[in-house]
Amino acid sequence: MNLEHPRKEIEKAVASGDLRTLLMISGMIHGHYCPFSALGVKAAARAVRELEASSVGMEELIAVVETNNCFSDGIQVVTGCTFGNNALIYRDFGKTAFTLACRSGEGIRVAVKPDRVMEERSGETTELFEKVVVRREGSVEEQKRLTSLWRELSFRVLEIPDDEVFDIRKVVVGVPSYARIFDSVKCSVCGENVMEPRVRMSGGRPVCLACSGQEYYQLAGDGISTVHRREEEGVAKRSPG
Repeated sequence: MNLEHPRKEIEKAVASGDLRTLLMISGMIHGHYCPFSALGVKAAARAVRELEASSVGMEELIAVVETNNCFSDGIQVVTGCTFGNNALIYRDFGKTAFTLACRSGEGIRVAVKPDRVMEERSGETTELFEKVVVRREGSVEEQKRLTSLWRELSFRVLEIPDDEVFDIRKVVVGVPSYARIFDSVKCSVCGENVMEPRVRMSGGRPVCLACSGQEYYQLAGDGISTVHRREEEGVAKRSPG
């Protein structure tokens, strides 16, 4: 651990092309190894090298991800662009693709060619994935077997040439302004502090969205949806926008 430069190990691995180390670091937050987190690592490393970029989490780089699946964890680890440091933009396109851009707007978009990765799957891997992940029916032994096969496939994906798994092109994107720092306002109902633009007024008093009963946006496994307070325990309504 480097106290002065916490991303030193990651940047060193990117520069040397050490994708295995990057995938192992990614596994720390993703929780397991899978081919799509491996593709995220591989795509992000390629984009960082193409742009000759680095990040200390101060919005000097912006990553635009088009999916909220496993791929995005690899992107966040390697690029250093996260929701928490305001350098990650999520577009609910459902595509395994992302763009990395500098403040100038110069960027690289990397999109996955899914068929090439599917060729690497064994029949056993596909069957176990359907049973364990899709249908949630697998036994403990089957889950362990899939974890082992998934790990082997993940590291094998790293060895496939980039042009076989990615469409890569240079782009120019509109980069948002630096994130604003907002004041906090205390909710008159629950007493918790809330970011000022999320406050609503009720009877002349500030109220947070949770206490207001109004709809709010939620990002879950199926993408962005709008949720009403009384629906929190039920099914979210899909946002038309």
